[in-house]
Amino acid sequence: MNQQASRYFVPEPSHWPVVGSTALFLMATGAVLWINKVAFGPYVLLAGFAVLVFMLFGWFGTVIRESEGGKYNARVDASFRWSMSWFIFSEVMFFAAFFGALFYVRVLSVPDLAGLEHQQFLYPGFGSQWPSAGPAFKEHFSPMGAWGIPAINTLLLLSSGATLTVAHWGLLKNNRGQLKLWLAATILLGLTFLSLQAYEYVHAYQELNLKLTTGIYGTTFFMLTGFHGLHVTLGATMLIVILFRVLAGHFKPEHHFAFEAVAWYWHFVDVVWLLLFIFVYWM
Repeated sequence: MNQQASRYFVPEPSHWPVVGSTALFLMATGAVLWINKVAFGPYVLLAGFAVLVFMLFGWFGTVIRESEGGKYNARVDASFRWSMSWFIFSEVMFFAAFFGALFYVRVLSVPDLAGLEHQQFLYPGFGSQWPSAGPAFKEHFSPMGAWGIPAINTLLLLSSGATLTVAHWGLLKNNRGQLKLWLAATILLGLTFLSLQAYEYVHAYQELNLKLTTGIYGTTFFMLTGFHGLHVTLGATMLIVILFRVLAGHFKPEHHFAFEAVAWYWHFVDVVWLLLFIFVYWM
């Protein structure tokens, strides 16, 4: 046992990285073909996505079997924690870039375009107010208000962070009933969030004339909220996988990093939404 605890587990050679690389190649090729209006481009993209899903099931299944087989010791657990930490850090930088773009537009670009020299020679009559689609966008649009679906979604995500924490407490106490109940509640709250965001997008397109093509405001709004929605979708998917593993009897109070990793990711998604609500919807 002491020798096993001091050794680092090295897995057998795996074919899954090659499968994943093939999936990414097909997806990239399909996207390029689709953009260039090649008829079979979407099918190549779909094939790449199917191969990617196959790879995810296969590779993560292998990791789960190794974990449940007792092959991972404290050193492997520490490497997983560092890997997840760096992954979340990369996600922080991803959203920091978009928030930086929003700051640049609101604080620097729009006021500069509304300066006296620009009004006289380039865009006469353009003001520096925000929200603004920019001087080149002439259609009327309405910005998305904060005190409606966005406020409800904020409450939903904050509540989901609390329910996930309660589920984690249940796991630490080996209370499987508490773990299952509150984990399922977290998933339900996340799916409700996504449903309301989809309704919000339909409302924006059909009634507010707020689209991805609505100048700089539409671009920043949909890029920030859309990528966040993608992350919520990914997080909800991971939570569903964790729930299935819980129902299968996986995880122990002293050995459950997969649950913790998904919980870290979900709390990160919560924090990003709070920033979105403040800087995109409210201010």
